[in-house]
Parts: sequence; structure tokens; C-alpha cells
Amino acid sequence: MSKPKDYKLLVCLIIVGLVWGTTYLGIRIAIDTIPPWYSTTLRNTLAASILFVYLVSKKELRWIGWKSFSQQALLAIFMLVFANGFTTIAEQTLPSGLTSIISAFNPVVVFLMSMAFSLQKPTWRAFVGVGIGFCGMLFIFKDGLGDILNPNYVTGVIFLSIAIFSWAGGTVFTKLIGQSKNSIALNIFYQFTVAAAVQLILANIFYDDSNYQNWSLHSILAVIYLAVFGSVIALFSYLYALKHVSPIQVSILTYVNTIIAVFLGWLIKDEIIKSNFVIATILIIIGVFIINYKKSKK
Repeated sequence: MSKPKDYKLLVCLIIVGLVWGTTYLGIRIAIDTIPPWYSTTLRNTLAASILFVYLVSKKELRWIGWKSFSQQALLAIFMLVFANGFTTIAEQTLPSGLTSIISAFNPVVVFLMSMAFSLQKPTWRAFVGVGIGFCGMLFIFKDGLGDILNPNYVTGVIFLSIAIFSWAGGTVFTKLIGQSKNSIALNIFYQFTVAAAVQLILANIFYDDSNYQNWSLHSILAVIYLAVFGSVIALFSYLYALKHVSPIQVSILTYVNTIIAVFLGWLIKDEIIKSNFVIATILIIIGVFIINYKKSKK
């Protein structure tokens, strides 16, 4: 008998691939007028508020205990404060194309960390899938690879590198701690709450004034979008997927995120898509297929 398809998992993977591809543009619009740490504070506060209402309505809001709380707090620091926060700061100085190039290292880092913690077997198929997908990423931005060495981008590259390693660390740690007795919604409520508190402190440390009177409607709407779709819906989907597949199978969707980001740049900002993009898309799809393909068992 063939194993029934997990359509909920499929939907979650599609959400991760599509929605997080839109967040690069969302972050860019948000920080046009809202300082980065305030932007992330608002994003996580709104996300926590949405989940608070949801959990109260379902009568599922409760204290999870100090052990579980410490785990969720650590994940919040890794994945929301460092990864999302530093990515937001990096986008102040890095072009979107260069941001996508560096972010493409995420599946590679997750792959290597997963092998180090025995979560991923060092199979040739995994190496080939990650390699082909990464080559596709480089193919998109091959004309801008030299920008990585641009002295004006050093700070942004450093921040984004920290973000990539932090996200990979959080991904692997999530898999290492195993199944939680708490619901995903309850866990990420605590993550968003901790992240919002930490980032509010950082905002007050690094900025003398929030200049909220200068915040544009477009930036505020972008933060709302990031909170609802980029945080609540996409993070829920990401963590659900991590429960059912390997870290590399989920993180490989970073390549799909970049396809979406480039497509939106063409659609909204009239950026030119060259033949390189089409070839790179094919390579990325092949890489994703190789990583995720499994023969059906009868």
C-alpha cells in the first residue's frame, strides 16, 4: 500500500516557498521610514497579539513551564532577533540582488550543520541537490558577484552572515529538541513575545527617537503584512514542515524564495529579467526535486 499524501505538509511547504519570497520586498518597504529595530519590534508584537487572541479564543493559552520557555526563548533569539532582525538591518545597505546571493548560503549551512549533528546523512543526492540549487542562485546574480567585496557593503554582509548562521542554528536546534507537547501556535506565541521584548530594548538602545511621525502608511502596511503572513502564517508552516521532513528539505526552499523575490522585483519595480533567470529557475527546481524526491513504497 502506498503511503497517503500529507496535503497539509504540501500546503505548508508551498507557503514557505512563496510567502517568504515576498518578505524581502516587504522589509525594504518597511524600513523606508521605520527604523529596523522598531520595524521588527512592531512585527513581532503584532504577530504575538494575533496569536494571543487566537489562543484565548481557543482556550489554549497557558504557561508552558520554564524548560519549554527557555527553549522557545532561545529559538526566538536565534531565528527572530538575530536572523530576522539582522536581515532587516542588512537590507539598509545591501542591494536586494546581493542579499539574495548571500541568503542562498542558508541551505548549505543548514546542510552542513545537520550533518554535524547527525540529522542529515552525507548522501551524494543531498550534495548534488544543494549544489545544483546553489549554482542556479549564482547564475541569477553572476554579474553582481563582485559586489560582495565592495567595502561599502561590508557591514551589511557581516549582519546578513550572522543572520544566516543564526537561522540555520535555530532550524537545527528545533529538530534536535524533537516533538513538543505544546502546539506550534503556543510555542511561536512565546517566541514572538520574547523577540518583541528584546528588540524593543535594542530599539531604545540604538535609536534616540523612533520618529514615528515620519512613518509612512506604506511602511506600516508592510509591517502588518510581514507580521501576518511573513511571521504568523509562514513561521507556523515552517515549523510544521520541520516536524515531518529534514531541515535541508525545508531550507532548500530558500532558493524558491529568491525566484519569487526576483519575480516581484520585475512585476512591481520593473526590474529586467534576463535569460539567466529562466536557466537559474530550472536549475533550482531540479535541485529541489533531487533533494525531495522519494520513490513511493508499495
